[in-house]
Amino acid sequence: MASDKSWKKIFEHTGMDNHDFDAAPYELSADQIKAACQEFTKTAEKEVRILCKQDERNSRPQIFKDKGLFILPKHNGSYYILKGEGYIDVPDITSPILDYHKKLDFELLSSEVGDSEMQHLDYAYANSLIRTFMGDESLVLTIRGRKYTPTFTCKVNNFTLEISSVQTEVDAGYEGKDKIVLIEAKNSANTDTIIRQLYFPYRQWQDQTGKTVYPLFFEKRIINNEKIYYIWQFEFTDKDDYNSIHLVKSARYRILPKE
Repeated sequence: MASDKSWKKIFEHTGMDNHDFDAAPYELSADQIKAACQEFTKTAEKEVRILCKQDERNSRPQIFKDKGLFILPKHNGSYYILKGEGYIDVPDITSPILDYHKKLDFELLSSEVGDSEMQHLDYAYANSLIRTFMGDESLVLTIRGRKYTPTFTCKVNNFTLEISSVQTEVDAGYEGKDKIVLIEAKNSANTDTIIRQLYFPYRQWQDQTGKTVYPLFFEKRIINNEKIYYIWQFEFTDKDDYNSIHLVKSARYRILPKE
């Protein structure tokens, strides 16, 4: 969780305490953060990357919660502090667990080594679960790791923001004949997530390929000693509107031996 003490100092140092967030976002630089926190000794209290990582609502510092704020990157070394909703709920999936039979006729022994989000996602993809969920057998793995966004503008809570060369990272991206599927994978239950994790990669690949982009959220959970795979599909109804996100469908699966 971002340091409450550090952010209180940042607000005082920059004068953000007196800023009218209803009128406009506040643009904050990494240099301002470093200057305000230079007297702190703990890494978590002065490291810009750690202080600005607020991926769930509860990971925000208290001053953000009190004022109804969240943070978005503008470009390298610069951030927007905004008022409004920056997160989306990830509702629990309570529908029956669906039986899904493997497509491979051999065991993936390497998928049993470790317990990372990536290996569970790769296992699901290798057995065509992602293709089946999306109803597209043409999907192939083409995107992974860190990229940088092109320059674009978007509306966030009625504010128009310009974003430029912000680092994005997806756990996996699959391209088909007419679509791209981007996946944010987790290894534990999440009740909400910052929309940025889905929107920035969505905008990047929508703008750069022209294909329809589908953002997915993926989790592996253990239920009664059994691995269960949860998938949520989201959609942005307006490409230029950060807050136009909504849930399209969701399902959970157990992967069984090939029929």
